[in-house]
Amino acid sequence: MDLATIIGIVVGFGLVIGSIMLGGSLGAFLNGPGIVIVLGGTLAATLISEKLGTFIGAAKVALKAFIAKPVFVDKTINRLVELATLMRKEGALALENEEIEDGFLAKGVRLSVDGLAPDEVHGTLVSEMRSFLERHRQGHRIFRFMGSTAPAMGMVGTLIGLVQMLQTMDSPESIGPSMAVALLTTLYGAILAFLVFNPIADKLECRTNDEVRNMSVVIMGVDSLLKGENPRFMRDKLDSFLDPKQRQAAAKAGEESE
Repeated sequence: MDLATIIGIVVGFGLVIGSIMLGGSLGAFLNGPGIVIVLGGTLAATLISEKLGTFIGAAKVALKAFIAKPVFVDKTINRLVELATLMRKEGALALENEEIEDGFLAKGVRLSVDGLAPDEVHGTLVSEMRSFLERHRQGHRIFRFMGSTAPAMGMVGTLIGLVQMLQTMDSPESIGPSMAVALLTTLYGAILAFLVFNPIADKLECRTNDEVRNMSVVIMGVDSLLKGENPRFMRDKLDSFLDPKQRQAAAKAGEESE
């Protein structure tokens, strides 16, 4: 569970609701037609612009903003160094009996042990990484689209409310509800865009970048395994993916494991 996402949403909506209640009634800011116009219109526009399967897939990807397995590149580097050390001592076949939690790394090791050419192993892993990146970019794109569409649908609701208000200028009791729709739809669009859709798109992009960085480490590490490079040289090369503090911690963990 990503506490940052949960805390951000709770605090964000809490501040909005709290500011409303400090100045008046929360019920005055609840408007069914406005919610339908903004939320329903945003979903409808998204369905028009994307395939149904892609839209459903984006909803599943969105869960990664709330629940995601953390990616530790330093641990991946240490594991690769361990595998390289084992391979130099006992040969490539010794890697067959190793339990590897990272599925992408496990696939790279399996391909290496199967005796495929280094270029074939590299190409297979790169293709899988690109496919992963493309799938996740679809999710980012959909939430970016929703983030830009929600305020626009809010403006549509505002125009509807203004038209209704102008048509009922001779009926004072109808002006209030029409004006409420006009103003509240803009508010709903802004809240959905800047507290939900755009932040989720940013969080998903961060998650994807972390996983792609880890995959890049695996690809470079598997290349080093196939070349039979010295484990220390491998660590120095892979440490370029880490910041200075992470490098020190990873090196310390690697020394302790040795």
